Amino acid sequence: MSSDDAEAPDPAGGGADADIDHENAAQDVVAVDPDDAPQGTVNRLDAHTGDGIRHRAFTCLVFDGDGRILLAQRAPTKRLWDGHWDGTVASHPVEGQSQEDATETRLEEELGITPDQYDDLRVTDRFEYKRYYPNEGVEWEVCAVLKVTLSDTDLDPDPAEIGGRMWVDYDHLHENPALYRQLRLCPWFEIAMRRDFS
Repeated sequence: MSSDDAEAPDPAGGGADADIDHENAAQDVVAVDPDDAPQGTVNRLDAHTGDGIRHRAFTCLVFDGDGRILLAQRAPTKRLWDGHWDGTVASHPVEGQSQEDATETRLEEELGITPDQYDDLRVTDRFEYKRYYPNEGVEWEVCAVLKVTLSDTDLDPDPAEIGGRMWVDYDHLHENPALYRQLRLCPWFEIAMRRDFS
C-alpha cells in the first residue's frame, strides 16, 4: 500500500474550536494502521482536525451501462471539500460494518440509489493518503475504492449531501483533466481514478 505525499497545512491553523457543536463531534470512525488493521475508534471530528488521525474510509465510483461515471458535488454545508465534485460518494464505515454495507447505506442516503438498482458492488482498490483543507481540517485515510454499475439510473439526491450531479465519460475525464479543472475534484477521487488507470 502506498501513501501519497501530504500537502502542508495552512499556517493559520484549523477551525476546530468553532466546530465543537458540529454533528461530526458526536460520531466515531475506525482508526487504522497503514495496512487498514483496526486500532480502535476515535472521534470523527478529532480525526479530521489538527494533524488528523489515520482512519478507515471509502469512496464509491458509480457508473451507468455506457461507461459514464456519476459525479456528485458535495453540498456547500460540508466542512471539508464543500462544493467539490466527487465520484461519487465517500464516507466512513462504523465499527463492525463492512465497506460494502457502509457504501450501500450511503448510496441510498445521499442519492436515493437502492440495492435493486445494481448487483455488482465490489471493492477494487485501497490506498492511504493525507490531504489538508486550508483553515478547516485534514483527511488522513486508508480509503477503499468500490465500484458499482447501475441498471436503473433514477436518483433522488438529498440536498443536504449533494449540491449537483452530472454523468461524465470516465475515459474522457481521465484523459483530459484540464477540461474538467473548473470542477475542483475531491482529492481522494483523483487518486482513485489515477490508480484505476495505472
